[in-house]
Amino acid sequence: MCIGIPMRVVEAGEFEAICERHGERHRVSLMLVGAQEPGTHLLTHLGSAIRVLGTEEASAIDNALTGLSEAVDGRPFEALFEDLISREPELPEHLR
Repeated sequence: MCIGIPMRVVEAGEFEAICERHGERHRVSLMLVGAQEPGTHLLTHLGSAIRVLGTEEASAIDNALTGLSEAVDGRPFEALFEDLISREPELPEHLR
């Protein structure tokens, strides 16, 4: 299974950026998404940006990853999945 990590660009170059998540900074390749401005949220995997994210989507992914970690450690995690808990489950369009 591959997991994409949302990160925010803090310093940008043409082919690489310094990105941050939870206070940790990493060098990320921009070869798949092109140059990005500081403040842009990216989905990263193995040191490469694979997709540009909106702020809300980046937050939802980050909450889900944090929620999984909390659940594994036996801590409360429900608040991190409020967007799922507060609505009825829906099948994706292609499965209806």
